[in-house]
Amino acid sequence: MRNYLKILKYLIPYKKYLFINLFFNLLAALFSVFSLTLIIPFLGLLFGTTPLTGDPGFFSFTASSIKDNFYYLLSSIITENGKINALMFICIIVTVMVLFRNTARYFAMYFIAPVRNAVVRDIRRDIYAKVLVLPLSFHSDQRRGDIIARMTTDVQEVEWSIMSSLETIFRDPVMLIALLWAMFAISPQLTLFVFILVPPAGYIIGRIGKSLRRSSELGQSKMGHLMSVVEETLTGMKIIKAFRAEGTVTGKFDVINESHKRLMTRVQRKRDLASPLSEFLATFVIVVVMWFGGQLVLGEKKSLGAEVFIGYIAIFSQLLPPAKSFTTTYYNILKGAGSIDRILQIIKAPLTIIQKPHAVRITGFNSGIEYRDVSFSYTGTDDAVLSGIALKIEKGKTIALVGPSGGGKTTLADLLPRFYDPSAGEIAIDNIPLPEMNISDLRNLMGIVTQESILFNDSVFNNIAFGVEGCSEEDVIMAARIANAHGFIMELENGYQTNIGDSGSKLSGGQRQRISIARAVLKNPPILILDEATSSLDSESERLVQEALSNLLKNRTSLIIAHRLSTIQHADEILVLNEGKIIERGTHSGLLATGGFYKKMYELQAFN
Repeated sequence: MRNYLKILKYLIPYKKYLFINLFFNLLAALFSVFSLTLIIPFLGLLFGTTPLTGDPGFFSFTASSIKDNFYYLLSSIITENGKINALMFICIIVTVMVLFRNTARYFAMYFIAPVRNAVVRDIRRDIYAKVLVLPLSFHSDQRRGDIIARMTTDVQEVEWSIMSSLETIFRDPVMLIALLWAMFAISPQLTLFVFILVPPAGYIIGRIGKSLRRSSELGQSKMGHLMSVVEETLTGMKIIKAFRAEGTVTGKFDVINESHKRLMTRVQRKRDLASPLSEFLATFVIVVVMWFGGQLVLGEKKSLGAEVFIGYIAIFSQLLPPAKSFTTTYYNILKGAGSIDRILQIIKAPLTIIQKPHAVRITGFNSGIEYRDVSFSYTGTDDAVLSGIALKIEKGKTIALVGPSGGGKTTLADLLPRFYDPSAGEIAIDNIPLPEMNISDLRNLMGIVTQESILFNDSVFNNIAFGVEGCSEEDVIMAARIANAHGFIMELENGYQTNIGDSGSKLSGGQRQRISIARAVLKNPPILILDEATSSLDSESERLVQEALSNLLKNRTSLIIAHRLSTIQHADEILVLNEGKIIERGTHSGLLATGGFYKKMYELQAFN
């Protein structure tokens, strides 16, 4: 329940609406109690168990004065017009009170509706914002499908199970308090007896509720796994079809889907148990109350009048619907508690890449980059990805990283924009350690082209201009020309306004890569990170783009990751990484002359 209270903090900005809702719920409760308590004096006067009341004296806003004046009014109507007209009078008053009560209830729901939807919107916004600022290490440890499930099905579950209960939470307690107050006023002895019966019923409901929460949380976890399988299927559709693995992935999906079905059936059955169980317990309590109250009416001492007992039972019967509704709400809250836990795991996830309160603002790149004895290991593992990296990159120089896969090349580059922080050592730009810098300013210095072309389901223009505000069409076209992309873009159906599909699915691999390069060109950063930027290009396009990149790299500081050594022969320095360490460094010709690891790689590629 503590996590439930954490979710309720989202209500704070909308407290004005909550107070208005509470006011109308209070009115509805008062109208309801008043209409029910009319039964008691009417029955007493009607059947003659209560004598007709004379002049009550001066009116005041006290319970006894209101009661005496109302008895006097009914007595006058009975005396002057008869009991039938008195009955008509009571019926009219009850009808008006019920109209007022339901009008108040409508306005209570009217003002809670925007709160409910606004809270769900705020939760979605906070999850999305937190996902954007969480480090890449978090995303590498999580299934993408599970994150999507938390942002969709879990939030939806919170909306259905918890936000839909807001009206009950703010309405029923007020109604229960008002009805209990009326019951205490009528018969404290009978009401205390009722309270003796309530705790055992609450214990039974609570036991089932705990089991419901556990099953619900497991069910939501299964849904996250299911979403991961769907996401992997959609991403790898080409491979699935090529290897005729439809049956394999379908079997995997069916197993998880069936497991989720069984769990959710169990959850649904437990939740559905709330209504009949609470109804049975309520009926049992009524029967016991009638038995006990009957003794107070029919016993030798007769401490309770018959009309009072009938009125008490009428009020007590109205206590059951909100109590039953509150029980159902309790079950719903417990069912949604599992989703709340999963949502808070993202919202409360620690930020390992933290910007200091007074971080240094930087506007340019002046001297160079330095890796100072940098080591790195992923969280939860002792295996070093990088170990003792010492490297200086002067402004305007081009540094190339080569070596076998898994050697640490991409990780070394990812440390520069602070996608990760080193496990040991530090990295500095212009002699300022990266943790001292404003993260946004740091990343604004850099343009990145990844090995995998990351594009969005949008137009060509918006993909090239992504993250660059206020750029003109001429700027985008110029960047596309430099990246050798303008020609094929103009051949598309709508040119630069053509939608390229999900992840650029309407384009070839080489075309997608050139769009990515154009995006980096448009940003015009002083530092470039190219991770196999030309790997998806055909020979002719690679030659043209390589020429464009050569022009682009002039007077810029560049970090290039390459497998094809022919593309980095112009680099000012080449670093050979293997098992997280720099084993060779030098120029292309110098490394060939030493006859080491680099020369073996070069000769192998030349032979191929």
